[in-house]
Amino acid sequence: MGQHHDGTGGRASVPDPETDLDPGADPEADGELAALALKILVAGGFGVGKTTLVGAVSEIRPLRTEELLSEAGELVDDTGGVAQKTTTTVAMDFGRITIRSGLSLYLFGTPGQDRFWFLWDELSQGALGAVVLADTRRLEDCFPAVDYFEHRRIPFVVAVNCFTEARRYGSHEVARALDLESGTPVVLCDARDKDSGKEVLIRLVEYAGRVHTARLLDSVEPQADSV
Repeated sequence: MGQHHDGTGGRASVPDPETDLDPGADPEADGELAALALKILVAGGFGVGKTTLVGAVSEIRPLRTEELLSEAGELVDDTGGVAQKTTTTVAMDFGRITIRSGLSLYLFGTPGQDRFWFLWDELSQGALGAVVLADTRRLEDCFPAVDYFEHRRIPFVVAVNCFTEARRYGSHEVARALDLESGTPVVLCDARDKDSGKEVLIRLVEYAGRVHTARLLDSVEPQADSV
C-alpha cells in the first residue's frame, strides 16, 4: 500500500477536538479553560511503525525504550517484511500532542511482541481509546491487538500504515479482512507524517467520544424507564 519504510476505561464523553468545550463560555469570566488530557494507546504488530508515529506527532521529545535486536530474539521475533528493522520497543513509547487549546493527548506506544504483552493491561488502564497500526503485508500481526481491544470494549481505529512495497487496499477491504465490528473506523496514514498522524488521532477521539457517550446513555435509559 503506499509511501514508506519503517508499528476500559476512558471517559463517558469527550469534547469534539475541533470545537471548544463550551463554545458559549467566556474564558475571561471563568478563567482559563481547564486543560483536559486524554490517554491514547498506539498498538499493533512488530515493526509496524508505532514508535515512528508517536515520534512524528509528539510535540515533546518522545520517551523511547528501544533496544537493539539480539540473536536470541531471532528465535521469537518474526522480521519477515521488516528485515531493515534493527531495534524493538521493550516497554513503551511516550509522547504528547495538543489537538487544540485545552485538549492534549498522551500517547503510549505498546510493545509489539507477544512476550511483552503483560504490559498491555497496565498501559490500557484509563485509556480513552487506541490506534491499531496495520501493515497490509503482515495484516495478521494486528489481529491480537484488535482482539484485545474488542474484548475489553476499548474503542479503537485501525490505521493502515502505507508502505511503498505493500499493495494498496481500500478501508472497506481491510475492515472485511480483519472482521472488524460494524462502525470501527479504518483510515490510511503515513506514520512518518505529523499531519497524517494527527488526523488519525482526531478520528479516534471523535469515534471514542461517540462510543462512550452512547454507552453512558444506554446506562441511564433503564433507570429513566423505571421511574
